[in-house]
Amino acid sequence: MKFAGIVEYDGSDFCGWQRQSHVPSVQEAVERAISLVANHEVGIACAGRTDTGVHALGQVMHFETNAQRELRSWLLGINSNLPRSVVLRSIKLMSEDFHARFSALSRSYRYIIANEKVCPALLANRAAWEYTPLNAELMQAGANYLVGEHDYTSFRALACQAKSPVRNISHLSVQREGALVVIDVTANGFLHHMVRNLAGVLMSIGKNEYPPEWVQEVLMRKDRSCGGVTAQAQGLYFMSVEYDPKYQL
Repeated sequence: MKFAGIVEYDGSDFCGWQRQSHVPSVQEAVERAISLVANHEVGIACAGRTDTGVHALGQVMHFETNAQRELRSWLLGINSNLPRSVVLRSIKLMSEDFHARFSALSRSYRYIIANEKVCPALLANRAAWEYTPLNAELMQAGANYLVGEHDYTSFRALACQAKSPVRNISHLSVQREGALVVIDVTANGFLHHMVRNLAGVLMSIGKNEYPPEWVQEVLMRKDRSCGGVTAQAQGLYFMSVEYDPKYQL
């Protein structure tokens, strides 16, 4: 049997999603909790890996097992064995053709910036901090150049292992909500550090260091070195994944 679950986590205390030796990961915590309930070792696959310090509200994972449990028992049992910073929000029996990563049609991220003179204590690990006033309208003007299918080489990490730098961003918005500046982005896929590099470029525009048209130049250069700084991991959230409606996930 194949099950899919939606996982929420605070990434502050983890090396990221992917299991690594000698450091705690979200994958390790979730696999351990599922294995205890299933009474056998279980491996999981996720919709998209997140880096150290990155959070998630709607990470999707799947696992396979022959253990017979009610859905409620899976949900309560797994959560009782997870650390407080990780929660399984829901679980569902899936068809055999479902794959958390390869069945995904799009993924959505949110980047949150605390834009005020003093870094808020309660958001220290849950938002990026920028004390220079940001112009959200200028950031949106720059963001408009990034929508559509492009070669995002200038926005990928140098260590990115993706075979192709081409992705399609279907939605990218920048909005101010009080002292917070919120960037929402949806695409068919993301490169390593892509969202954080997008945020870094847009923040430079918001600080009036560059005009919005600079984004187009960065895209055309296809050179990471001209793309500015990588924004802080703390502000990034994996929000949701879109699948074919047939999965009802």
